[in-house]
Amino acid sequence: MSDQEPNEIVAAAARAKAAKERLAADADKKNWPIAAIGLGVGIGSAAVAAAVMFAGRKKD
Repeated sequence: MSDQEPNEIVAAAARAKAAKERLAADADKKNWPIAAIGLGVGIGSAAVAAAVMFAGRKKD
């Protein structure tokens, strides 16, 4: 088998393994602060909800 070209399945498995290793290497480089982003989105949503409630109140 070593004398022959690898078949489609073996070649696809090798490409998938290489892609997985590249993704793992890239994941180590990106250290996104997910908790801070989530907190910011939550605060932003609360601010929008408060603005909508304030704008929709009846003015006497």
